[in-house]
Amino acid sequence: MSETIFSKIIKREIPADIVYEDDDLLAFRDINPLAPVHVLVIPKVEIATVNDIQPEQAELIGKMVLAAQHIAKQEGIDEDGYRVAINCNQHGCQEVFHLHLHLMGGKQLRNLAGH
Repeated sequence: MSETIFSKIIKREIPADIVYEDDDLLAFRDINPLAPVHVLVIPKVEIATVNDIQPEQAELIGKMVLAAQHIAKQEGIDEDGYRVAINCNQHGCQEVFHLHLHLMGGKQLRNLAGH
């Protein structure tokens, strides 16, 4: 997989507003937010798309969802609700080919495209 902006953020070559980090994941605020809270949760291992997830990475994907849950509570959007989305490939509006989960909330999300 070719280097992406996300791999550069993981290596701290590009600054990001990091809101969560553990051994496997990094989460940071989207630079073009679609909602008051818009955080991207990424694995530190390079996985290009949902199509590239391997069965042995199922636990990692679960950790991404649990991190989103934790961040939603931390950001105070857990009670009102939030959206979790993973875009895949061109028709799914994936722009960066490093798997990432969008956590969006802080307002009613009727017409957000999630990309």
